[in-house]
Amino acid sequence: MQTAEIRRRFLAHFEQRGHTVVPSASLVSPDPSLLFTVAGMVPFIPYLTGREPAPYPRATSVQKCVRTLDIEEVGKTTRHGTFFQMNGNFSFGDYFKAEAIAFAWDLVTGAVADGGLGLEADRIWPTVYLDDDEAFEAWRAYVPAERIQRRGKDDNYWDTGAAGPAGPCSEIHYDRGPAYGPDGGPAVDPTGDRFLEIWNLVFMQYERGPGEGKDYPILGELPKKNIDTGMGLERVAFLLQGVDNMYEIDQVAPVLHRAADLAGVRYGADHETDVRLRVVADHVRSGLMLIGDGVTPGNEGRGYILRRLLRRAVRSMKLLGVDEPTLPELLPVSRDAMGASYPELVTDFARISGTAYAEEEAFRRTLVAGTTLFDTAVSTAKKAGTPALSGEQAFSLHDTYGFPIDVTLEMAAEQGVTVDEAGFRALMKEQRDRARADARAKRTGSVDVLAYRRLLAEHGPTDWRAYDALHTQSRVLAVVDEDDAGEPVVGPGELTRVVLDRTPFYAESGGQVADAGELTWDGGRAEVIDVQRPVKGLVAHQVRVLEGELRAGTELHAQVDREWRLSACQAHSGTHVVHAALRQVLGPQALQSGSYNRPGYLRLDFAWQGALTAQQRLDIEDVANAAVRADHGVRALYMTLPEAREFGAIALFGETYGEQVRVVEIGGEWSRELCGGTHVRGSAQIGTLALTAESSVGSGARRVEAAVGLEGFRYLARERDLVRQLADLLKTPQDGIVDRVSGMLGRLRDADRELADLRGKQTLAAAGDLAASAEDIGGVAVVTASPAGLSGGDLRGLALDVRGRLGEQPAVVVLASASDGKVALIAAVNPAAQQRGLSANDLLKAASPAVGGRGGGKADVAQGGGTEPDGIPAALAAVEQTIGVATT
Repeated sequence: MQTAEIRRRFLAHFEQRGHTVVPSASLVSPDPSLLFTVAGMVPFIPYLTGREPAPYPRATSVQKCVRTLDIEEVGKTTRHGTFFQMNGNFSFGDYFKAEAIAFAWDLVTGAVADGGLGLEADRIWPTVYLDDDEAFEAWRAYVPAERIQRRGKDDNYWDTGAAGPAGPCSEIHYDRGPAYGPDGGPAVDPTGDRFLEIWNLVFMQYERGPGEGKDYPILGELPKKNIDTGMGLERVAFLLQGVDNMYEIDQVAPVLHRAADLAGVRYGADHETDVRLRVVADHVRSGLMLIGDGVTPGNEGRGYILRRLLRRAVRSMKLLGVDEPTLPELLPVSRDAMGASYPELVTDFARISGTAYAEEEAFRRTLVAGTTLFDTAVSTAKKAGTPALSGEQAFSLHDTYGFPIDVTLEMAAEQGVTVDEAGFRALMKEQRDRARADARAKRTGSVDVLAYRRLLAEHGPTDWRAYDALHTQSRVLAVVDEDDAGEPVVGPGELTRVVLDRTPFYAESGGQVADAGELTWDGGRAEVIDVQRPVKGLVAHQVRVLEGELRAGTELHAQVDREWRLSACQAHSGTHVVHAALRQVLGPQALQSGSYNRPGYLRLDFAWQGALTAQQRLDIEDVANAAVRADHGVRALYMTLPEAREFGAIALFGETYGEQVRVVEIGGEWSRELCGGTHVRGSAQIGTLALTAESSVGSGARRVEAAVGLEGFRYLARERDLVRQLADLLKTPQDGIVDRVSGMLGRLRDADRELADLRGKQTLAAAGDLAASAEDIGGVAVVTASPAGLSGGDLRGLALDVRGRLGEQPAVVVLASASDGKVALIAAVNPAAQQRGLSANDLLKAASPAVGGRGGGKADVAQGGGTEPDGIPAALAAVEQTIGVATT
């Protein structure tokens, strides 16, 4: 049975039993503490924990998941994989243990013809918690008591790791037969080789107290008991497909076999080769799914994980002997294998593949530069007698060249060198901590987020009116300071954060900056500097008190700056218009990956390979301004996420959405995006749109910037004034400026060529004189000189010319030239002098200290520089002394 069919049967089974089918959430987790969705229950956590009311009593999903904590173990065994799919069914205070067990049994053992999975009933071994008699008795209806095993907290008790919901669980194991281990059930098979766990039914029954590990008190039963189950789709697939492990199922094996074909190897013939093939198969699939959900390669967070996966796959193929680009061969195979379950991978493959192929190409270039640095570091370490790379060197390879640490570790192991991994991790942690601190300070200031959670629990969500109001009558619920102390009172000149019962202020999100404005009250006034959502549902305003005192309970008037809001709306609607124009001109693959807009300015990042041409930029600007002139209607609609997708709305990558979403439409189907920002009422209100810049922001990603509204007009006015000034300066009509400047540049190039020819002739003349001035030191013809004003390139050319004129005799040329307070050094040694033990690299090292410089190279030519021209005579003398000692 194909994996996609197992998935379909699971969802159909539970839909027929009253469950709402919930589409898989993005791999980009909505939980700020997680990079990725790591379990099937993650999207349902707010409902399972009671933080939010569930929109349905029962739900079912097949959730895409990524776990990368044990990425280094991937491929070493057949157990580990980074991407997996978790089938789940959930009850939010509806049914409980007996029904959950019955639903699972019916699906697992049901006849294939009736929509079941057809597993043999007498091979099913359930486990239950030690004293969970209720679950035990429920299983007795299907399985003999001797096949139901009771296990302890470590195996069969679930909790979140903190005080809150907890409860026993029941695992469903399938006996694969004596070929996989001894009989006796899951209790005697801790590795699960024979008795394979395929489904875990969690019964959220109790409230647990604080404690470490599994040592905590049970405080009582939950008022509403929930069900959370997880069936590993890949595990069930390899059972039903009659193969040994996940790497051999229909969604993974095709990539593995294609990789083996490219490398000219056979899977199963050699353990080390098999490990690399499994790494490739797993990482290519994970990369496909992550890019599909909008993750792009980078050096931080999710982007770094994706980069690491793709680069490990590419390097594994190189270690298998494949030097050509491999992702163009492998990624389409993975697309075809996964497309039945996720059709969007097929329709969006142009964008996905463009991102992946660009990353492989960048890594191939990186390998050349980074490997040189790596080899130098390894050589230095071995010469020093301590074959180890420092944490700083490993961090430099990561930060500068994009080498994942495991690539560095693998390369080091191949060279017999160790790596200070702890030092690397410490530097990475410092970098991450700085980034997190910056992000946290932006969102919550220096205030503990728990203070905001307490306010939300006490007062409920903020009554947010930003879509339909510019002012409200409001009350201060709290003045939140860094110390969370008592009842703070804030006076003139002080900064603080306040939470209001209702607000008209837009909180920064979705790329749109926060509103500006004022709070006024009897005897007081404060300017609003920033507005954030420190926790979902709560709006916090950073304010500076200008007059009076501000405290909790103050009744006040909240007023948004009208001009600021209008300009912000122009910029945000302008972003949608530019995005639609990009897609119209470049094609649907030019999909937005990020944006930022503030009054008068917008920038938009999008998937695209290579710089835009001048004509493309002009076309995009024309299409955008035509849409502005057409005064398209702008409206916001509310619907479910599946309805929005059916409606044709674009869901932007990296964003997470709830059950109900807001779709902003400009000009009907021309532009439909999921968006929570503020917008103009008609596109003509956007005003002028002027593209001001276009640049690269990473592999396979470009950025356009534009001035909007009045700022767009001012930008064009400045360009008009600049053109007029140039015309006056050049004394030519405005439409003749390009020809005039082109002519001037042509004449400058001609003059440069004449100067270069003249310098060449002078250098040739100097070369003859210098060769004639050679001194004999120990049987070596030595030229040391300091011609003035030559660049490093000219000096190198002169030295090589002089060396050539000295013929086959042992010869050394060392030149130094001062220019603008800097020193250029070059040493050139011919083969005959090298046979005498002389090296250009050694001679340069002897000269460099005198001029306060450094440099290096090979035995025949070495080059460097310095900052102390007065030391040139001493530097050349040091060279002659070194030659004398070496030839004595």
